[in-house]
Amino acid sequence: MADKPKFERGTALSIFKSDRAEDFMALIVALIIVAVVVATVPR
Repeated sequence: MADKPKFERGTALSIFKSDRAEDFMALIVALIIVAVVVATVPR
């Protein structure tokens, strides 16, 4: 009864095979966004 979970972990919209690759790409995208904001916001 508890052998098979009702839902699979993650999302059906993922373009990556593994969660690790998805997390790594999300980290890279976040760092790029931070770099763009830091570079464009005047001090």
